[in-house]
Amino acid sequence: MTDPNAIQPSELDQLPDRDPEETAEWQASLDAVTKAAGPHRAAYLMRRTLERAEGAGIALPKLLETDYVNSIPTSAEPAVPGDEALEQRITAWNRWNAAAMVTRGSKYGVGGHIATFASAAWLYETGFNHFFKGKEADGSGDQLYIQGHASPGIYARAFLDGRLNEEQLDNFRREAGGNGLPSYPHPRRLPWLWEFPTVSMGLGPLSAIYQARFNRYLANRGIKDTAGSHVWAFLGDGEMDEPESTAALALAAREELDNLTFVINCNLQRLDGPVRANFKIVQELEAQFRGAGWNVVKTLWGTAWDELFRLDTTGALVRRLRQVPDAQIQTYQTRDAAYIRQDFFGGDPALVEMAKLLSDDKILECFHLSRGGHEARKVFAAYKAAVEHKGAPTVILAQTVKGHTLGEGFASKNANHQMKKLSVDEFKNMRDLLELPIKDSDFVDGVVPYGHPGADSPEVRYLQERRAALGGPAPARRVHPVAPLPAPAEKAFASFDKGSGSQNVATTMAFVRLVKDLVRDKETGKRWVPIVPDEARTFGMESLFPSLGIYSPKGQTYEPVDRDQLMYYKEAKNGQILNEGITEAGSMADFIAASTSYATHGEAMIPFYIFYSMFGWQRTADQMWQLGDQLGRGFLVGATAGRTTLTGEGLQHADGHSPVIAATNPAALSYDPAFAYEVATIVKDGLRRMYGEAAPGEDQNVFYYLTVYNEPMPQPAKPSVQGIDEGIVKGLYRFNTAESAGITPPANAPRIQLLGSGTAIHWALKAQQLLAEEWGVAADVWSATSWSELRRDALEADEALLRGEERVPFVRQALQGADGPVLAVSDYMRQVPDQIAQWVEQDWSSLGADGFGLSDTREAARRHFGVDAESIVVAALAQLAKRGEVKATAVKEAREKYGL
Repeated sequence: MTDPNAIQPSELDQLPDRDPEETAEWQASLDAVTKAAGPHRAAYLMRRTLERAEGAGIALPKLLETDYVNSIPTSAEPAVPGDEALEQRITAWNRWNAAAMVTRGSKYGVGGHIATFASAAWLYETGFNHFFKGKEADGSGDQLYIQGHASPGIYARAFLDGRLNEEQLDNFRREAGGNGLPSYPHPRRLPWLWEFPTVSMGLGPLSAIYQARFNRYLANRGIKDTAGSHVWAFLGDGEMDEPESTAALALAAREELDNLTFVINCNLQRLDGPVRANFKIVQELEAQFRGAGWNVVKTLWGTAWDELFRLDTTGALVRRLRQVPDAQIQTYQTRDAAYIRQDFFGGDPALVEMAKLLSDDKILECFHLSRGGHEARKVFAAYKAAVEHKGAPTVILAQTVKGHTLGEGFASKNANHQMKKLSVDEFKNMRDLLELPIKDSDFVDGVVPYGHPGADSPEVRYLQERRAALGGPAPARRVHPVAPLPAPAEKAFASFDKGSGSQNVATTMAFVRLVKDLVRDKETGKRWVPIVPDEARTFGMESLFPSLGIYSPKGQTYEPVDRDQLMYYKEAKNGQILNEGITEAGSMADFIAASTSYATHGEAMIPFYIFYSMFGWQRTADQMWQLGDQLGRGFLVGATAGRTTLTGEGLQHADGHSPVIAATNPAALSYDPAFAYEVATIVKDGLRRMYGEAAPGEDQNVFYYLTVYNEPMPQPAKPSVQGIDEGIVKGLYRFNTAESAGITPPANAPRIQLLGSGTAIHWALKAQQLLAEEWGVAADVWSATSWSELRRDALEADEALLRGEERVPFVRQALQGADGPVLAVSDYMRQVPDQIAQWVEQDWSSLGADGFGLSDTREAARRHFGVDAESIVVAALAQLAKRGEVKATAVKEAREKYGL
């Protein structure tokens, strides 16, 4: 029967063959080997031939999967410098204290994870002892993305070297008292230790790639020499299922980020069971990373396996290791030697003979204990190979046992991720295994003690000497004292105060024009980092291409098709713009790296990331939370904002809710400016607060979210109103009254206050005219630049009141004495303006674009959602009729008049 997957002669004809006879001889040789020695030998020879070709630089498709053995043979492993015995004892203390900390905390029901660090201890300890550069040497040190569930082990090491004390360990996951430790790496909660929040799985690997890339960006732009910085990301094999974990692998390879190493702890388990029960996760990851262009180093088996591999003269052992699925390897971890002899060795005569040469103890040592990720020598060899490899990032696939050294009740059990404590007897067994000098009498009232060899012990001195040689403690976050950035020239902001005259200008265009002026500033211009996900032309940013350049480590190796045009597509090695292609997640990772550069590298950068508002917060809100945790600073700009302003695009493009999502982030200052001068005022104040002289009590570690619109509208001059800048920044000011708008309402006319944000203020202004001219109602129009900042201020006032302090919310101050009811409107769901309803003393009602978006003209969409000027008029009359200030029939008349 013909193999349907076999290459047919007609296909081969597409490849010219200058010597068919020679080709036939090679094929005949392969056939002969297969017939004489079997397919395994033929496959072996083909693999070796391909490896030889690859090593010789012959252009062939890469070999995506190698045998299930270590990449670095034992004979090629370098000696580990330093004192291995001391490192063994240090690791033992850290294992003990990590488990003790979580177990002691279990009585409070706060949870914790023991098994992850138990499996990964040597992956961290080897790095801390020999590789991870600290912040106190020249440069910025290394950037460490610690696996979130391994945090107890990092705390244990900080305890050993004197950076934490017993009280802090006892307050693990109990932070409210002010002397506790956060559950996971949270820079906002422990800013002197943690640099990168990683426990929202998948975001760590994505961020690490873009951090390594941003390090090169800083160097190529001449801002900071980052050659000495290496990015290490510690990940779990189960975590690699997250789409974000592998989303940017090709970018890292394409840009040759050899300053980046992934260390994937392959304990073959995720939270509920095996990662790939019926398959092999290591082989799958190897193929995935090799296919993306990464250097792959597999560290699978410990030294106990060396004897077995020497006995494997037929390749039967290697073949069997490739065949056994991960779940069965996990089962071997918990079974006796007889079971392993029968199940693993019993199916192949060559393996049966091999097993006869092995004692039960040897079999159990290999299958229960000996993994590459548990031996300093194996890990050191992998790390050394990684940092010495040039031209591509490296991934180390280190096989371990989840729950290693914690006892038979933990190791490789499916439930061990949820197991939070050890019994006293289990701790005593662990103590004996680790050979720690802890006495039975130290267990007072059944409480497991912390262990410490003493501040002047050989272990602690060695640990501190190693860290001093590598540049100080790690992990560590440092914010070096730097002078505030000088404020840009006032001219850049003041130019918007006069308005646009007869020209219609979208606020998106106003923002881009502002940035064009700011990047020209001699002092701070180079620190702007424009970030865009392949939509620069949509936002009118193509004029920045030739002047700033698009960052590419390769520069521009081609002649752009539009080179003869003024705004041609210009890539440059020192380019300033990060144009990431169609990836909001990648762009957000860029933003996080740039926005925290003030701490990571001691270089304040000013990122602005402009995106379709619908696809920013909605897709990457988790990264915005990560940004807040990491204490990032900068400007997020949701362009083409609103549910009705983006004509024709329809349901999935119509943003009616991003301010709601933004309001959930405590670090986000969310603004919905209506006019160009408001945009300029907000950006100016943001630069002052985040990068200049913040006012007393102001948190600098915030970021701004501005919604801007693509609808060209008249941009008015900035009103000469006292306190207008304060109102713009705090969220509300009166734009005009009926009288200042040139409207002369009748004497004693009913009055209403119209609050609008963003583009909705233009509908409110039209409604103001209609109310006066057609219904005899006077309306004042207010610009609500930030509903969420008004709410935040009001909540703080409420909290102050509970403390016995008298404080009036700003929204109540602003509206004090305003006659009539309040009607609020925006281009978002009503929930957005309703954030402040409870603090408004006047009668309150609101309009909004609730529901899904739709494709149509702006006018039709606004009529559909009931937010256009005529709908505002009807809603205003309804409020006034309820108060008896206009006739009830006026509402019906207005509906009929406007066809509502």
